[in-house]
Amino acid sequence: MKTEKVVLALATGSLLLFGLSSHAANPVSSPSLSILKSVPQAELPGKAASLVAAADAKSQVQTAVDVIKSGIGLNPGAASAIVGAIAARTPEVAAVTAATAASLLPKQASALAKTAAAAAPKFAGKIVEAVCAVAPNSYKEIAQAVADAVPGAAREILTGVAAAIPSLKGAISNALAIYKTPSVNLVLSQTYATTAAATPAALNTLTSGMTVTPNVNPNPTPIGLPSAPVNLDPGSTGQVPSGGRDYSVPTATTGGHGL
Repeated sequence: MKTEKVVLALATGSLLLFGLSSHAANPVSSPSLSILKSVPQAELPGKAASLVAAADAKSQVQTAVDVIKSGIGLNPGAASAIVGAIAARTPEVAAVTAATAASLLPKQASALAKTAAAAAPKFAGKIVEAVCAVAPNSYKEIAQAVADAVPGAAREILTGVAAAIPSLKGAISNALAIYKTPSVNLVLSQTYATTAAATPAALNTLTSGMTVTPNVNPNPTPIGLPSAPVNLDPGSTGQVPSGGRDYSVPTATTGGHGL
């Protein structure tokens, strides 16, 4: 188990450093590229899976990375089929396979994770961890997609999210301690609300990702108190000084109401 985690961490780190530098439209030169070029497009997923399965244990992870980059470079539209074929044939590399594909096609991260998890359900948590590591902004979509594919792996999925995004680890761990059968959507929604409330800066962040800093004047101008009321003498001039009018009380008329 420890060796598996080390291999996954090293592979994911390599993806973060080098994965995005190889665009799908420009496949890198690799041992598998020439082989995959020689097969019909319809056979590309199957051939890719065979190449990974045939690799020895020590080089299987690197072979999976190489095959995914070459296959997607040749046909980006076949990415999901290639990932699914490799994950089904060699489940142990499903996580690094999905993460490599997601690093090349980040907009398809959740769909690729779902495909890999459906083909290798026992590795659902590892798939979420690896894919979230290369597409952290899509962690909720990735986790929910995998949960839809493997409904019984909610706890492993949430653990994977926590491992990939340390800032969520505390809140997710608390939720897992409360819920015996957690809901991925519910826990992540509560986690987001908890972390946002605990981080004042999050309240000033727009949906576009732009942070807004409140403009607060540290030396506000004091507001002057109103002047004292002005009393008028009814017997004086008819001019009314500024500051308001202070009318005299009407004089009562004797002998009736006086119309």
